[in-house]
Amino acid sequence: MIIPKVLILRTAGTNCDKETAYAFKLAGASAELVHINRFIKREKDLSEYQILAIPGGFTYGDDIASGKILANEIKNKLGEDVRNFIDDGKLVIGICNGFQVLVKAGLLPDLNGSQSIQATLTINDSARFEDRWVYLKNQKSKIKNQKCIWTNNIPEIIYLPVAHGEGKFVPRDKGVLDKLKENNRIVFQYVDEKGNLAGYPHNPNGSVENIAGICDNTGRIFGLMPHPERHIFSHQHPRWTREKPKAEGDGLAIFRNGVEYIKDNL
Repeated sequence: MIIPKVLILRTAGTNCDKETAYAFKLAGASAELVHINRFIKREKDLSEYQILAIPGGFTYGDDIASGKILANEIKNKLGEDVRNFIDDGKLVIGICNGFQVLVKAGLLPDLNGSQSIQATLTINDSARFEDRWVYLKNQKSKIKNQKCIWTNNIPEIIYLPVAHGEGKFVPRDKGVLDKLKENNRIVFQYVDEKGNLAGYPHNPNGSVENIAGICDNTGRIFGLMPHPERHIFSHQHPRWTREKPKAEGDGLAIFRNGVEYIKDNL
């Protein structure tokens, strides 16, 4: 049986790469941390991998805007390679800074296939760095034709940490937001403990429609602001000694879904 090979793409300022690699390994994949310059110099080839993961951090010090420089590098220097990778039916996930990169590179939501920038992730309404745990509602639990392969068989409500200063999701205009809804591209929304849409601090950044994660039309490209790699073990939950323990952390299933998809489809 194939062991999916995951590329953890890193550069200056990436700081969640090892945690993300460990989560994929725990889910049954092999993972390799590679600096983007090795692909730009053609020392490595993206086609070697089945999953591309862009982890969290503060790439290039978040200069200009969070994820913007890395997004430009990917779009202008690796654009054709990334498009071929996606066209081959492979998977992409962007977490926190990685989500910012995917949006600013035009890979998400990519509503019309043009890779134009149709949304952004900008400064939190609180105007400060938000480091807290949040409840997320998995839209696949109520929308059966929601395409995101990364969230199969995940509970309706999960609990993950966020850590960002620029996590407010804002679509370019109402048309983009309407298409996200109509095409079931909204994957996760910030909610309270009962699963209801709620304001700050449940929505830590003021995201429009409480959007915490979205996918592309295929369901294979997924971006989210919360950190699933920081909740792969039950004891990472902040109340793990006071609540009934789970077999595993809420985030691990996301990585397992990606790994199992590759095993079954490529």
